[in-house]
Amino acid sequence: MNDKQQADNVDLSVLSDIEDRLRWLSVRMIDHANARADTEIKVGGHQASSASMTTIMTALWFAHITGNDKVAVKPHASPLFHAIKYVTGELDESYLTRLRSIGGLQSYPSRTKDPDVFDFSTGSVGLGAVAPLFSAATRRYVDDHFDTNIQARFIAIAGDAELDEGNVWEAISDPALQGLGNVMLIIDLNRQSLDRIIPGIQAERIKQFFHNAGWQVVEAKYGARLQAAFEQPHGQALKHHIDEMTNEEYQSLFAYSGAELRVRFLDNAAEDVALAIAGITDDDLAEVIQNLGGHDLGVLIDAFRQCDEDEDRPSVVFAYTIKGYGLPIVGDPLNHSALLSRPQIDELREATGLTESDEWSRFPDESPAGQVCLRVGADVNNVPVPPRPVIVVPEPSGATHKPRSSSQEAFGRVLVAYGKDPALGPRIVTASPDVSVSTSLGGWINSRGVYSPSHDTNYLEEGRLLRWDPKPDGQHIELGISEMNLFLLLGQLGLSHDHHAEMLIPIGTVYDPFVLRGLDALVYSLYNDSRFIVVGTPAGITLAPEGGAHQSTITPSVGLELPGIAQVEPAYALAVEWLLGDGITGLTDRESMYLRLSTRPIEQAPFMDAVERHGAQELRKAVLAGGYRLSEPESGTPVILAASGPVMPEVLAAAELLRDEGVAATVIDITSADRLFRGWAGEQSDAVRDARMPTSAGHIATLIRPNERNAPIVTIHDASPHAMAWLGSVFGQRALPIGVTRFGESGTIAELYEAFGFLPEQIATAAIVALEGQNDKRRTTTESVDSSQFTVHGRKTENRKRL
Repeated sequence: MNDKQQADNVDLSVLSDIEDRLRWLSVRMIDHANARADTEIKVGGHQASSASMTTIMTALWFAHITGNDKVAVKPHASPLFHAIKYVTGELDESYLTRLRSIGGLQSYPSRTKDPDVFDFSTGSVGLGAVAPLFSAATRRYVDDHFDTNIQARFIAIAGDAELDEGNVWEAISDPALQGLGNVMLIIDLNRQSLDRIIPGIQAERIKQFFHNAGWQVVEAKYGARLQAAFEQPHGQALKHHIDEMTNEEYQSLFAYSGAELRVRFLDNAAEDVALAIAGITDDDLAEVIQNLGGHDLGVLIDAFRQCDEDEDRPSVVFAYTIKGYGLPIVGDPLNHSALLSRPQIDELREATGLTESDEWSRFPDESPAGQVCLRVGADVNNVPVPPRPVIVVPEPSGATHKPRSSSQEAFGRVLVAYGKDPALGPRIVTASPDVSVSTSLGGWINSRGVYSPSHDTNYLEEGRLLRWDPKPDGQHIELGISEMNLFLLLGQLGLSHDHHAEMLIPIGTVYDPFVLRGLDALVYSLYNDSRFIVVGTPAGITLAPEGGAHQSTITPSVGLELPGIAQVEPAYALAVEWLLGDGITGLTDRESMYLRLSTRPIEQAPFMDAVERHGAQELRKAVLAGGYRLSEPESGTPVILAASGPVMPEVLAAAELLRDEGVAATVIDITSADRLFRGWAGEQSDAVRDARMPTSAGHIATLIRPNERNAPIVTIHDASPHAMAWLGSVFGQRALPIGVTRFGESGTIAELYEAFGFLPEQIATAAIVALEGQNDKRRTTTESVDSSQFTVHGRKTENRKRL
């Protein structure tokens, strides 16, 4: 192997020229970003990280991948990726001087904010490293269910320190992700993290972990020159000496060259080692001793090809590199975020053969490097993706709802009904982390089957209510107990149209408290602009016997505050159907959906009364907008009870208690505090931007009528009370929020509801307290009422103590 070796009709000397230009461009982009900064806060960038990756990404883009392949780029190599997209013609030159600036190139690759990133966003370390694994699983699912067979490879480039993230090991060991022979993970093994040099023993442990998980392990450890030296007399002594060096000792050698390098290298070495390098001149010694496989184009290309040869299992390439390779800061343990000085930038520019006048230029089209860049750009650069198709959801679904039902039960029935639709059903795919039965996916699994790339015999099937029949046309993917894996899989299933030309409707179920265990992966998937539905169930202290560890409290706030997803919490079965259907149609051009559900059965009659009163179509619009008036008041002092989820029976009962005492309680069922808030807050933001008064409060204005806007609001939510406390801000009303403010415990629903103030008498007392708090305000336009006269069946004082 030599510097003129041919690889796929590309001369490696030409690739070396491209490598040098990419290193320069990535380093200069970071330099320019920091030089232009007009802030005391460091702009940052990772010149050393881009440099350590340059050979790897040059070999990958210019001698290996094709247009169908999908690649996740190591976050800190983002400038290098943009440099590749620039020299291959996709990225305009103007972006090179807009790194880390608004409207320019992001710090880390972003599908949604960068002009040239199509495959995967990266940045939250560990997640991008395994995203291609989940994308490959999606590709396999699509191929088994639709008439497609696009040959593609799924590649991730990650730093060795990223492998400290636990989600990586959860992913590579999950049985649902086994056998994906089109996956290649390239580890930039520079043995250096932000603060330290990683001990050498760690790399060997990591390799064993991959091997035990069923992966092919490939090493690109030594470059061609060092390998040739090993073949010479005493060469094995040389190899042994290098292998036995600590990472710290070997890395320190990159600060030296010539005779000084020889002295440092032979310190404590056997006599055979000195004999092995005796024939190498001082001028050539560094090029041999420092010749790692991760900086040898030919070695890397061969390693990538070796991965392709094994089609039955995923592969991992350990590419040994040195952080800062090709830069004056090479090997410095603190070079992670170091920046080259002005003289160092000038020297690097000159060494690359450029001047200040042409430092941003591409290769001339007629040059050998320019020809290669044009060819690669024509093959691998991104092309526009057609819009996602419109999804038609049958109305009604065809599901039969019981007179007494939980929202979780309703979800399971509606899902089975949707599966029967010949256009919609085949595109639905469900997933869960070993909780499919307990989240009401049993009916779906019985009707659609469990997905497996092969038909596996189930010897425990006979006599079971759940028909667990793994097969290639199944439509449920069962994962191990890993919420991170669930959200990473949903994220890639939700990009199936963009990446695999087939629209899927991914629906994942998870115990609601454990949404938080997968939160980083959920945020990552939304940031990728993926579209999916997640069902968090059972939720809240209503899951009373399970205790505090399984009782979610802050998940509604998470859903409300996250962009790209609508959080909804229907109490009644038909509302579940309407919101789930709307969530599915919204996957085309709106956002994802998070349904928070419950296993508590409640009477459906109050909702059907609302259907009669409002009309089905108008009520459906209100439910989708975020809420509706479930119970209308009679005459009396007005108060508003705004609630969400399975506490609605207690709220309605509280309204009856108040009605008996002359308080006109309006009951509002909040089906989506998220949508209500966005409708109101969006108008406020628009008004501020346009320097005008707000003209609308959004859908809230239809829920709280003008004559009720001086009335107090009591919010009731089986969750943290702050998630709905903002309702009082809309019209300046006094708000008294009731919710879960501490960890729960085991008990009955009644006991837990009493402990947190959800019983009807407690809610009614809270309403009276709220009324007393605005004694001096006008209740209506014509009268003022002293609410201190009210009691609730003689229990006012007792229930105040409970509150």
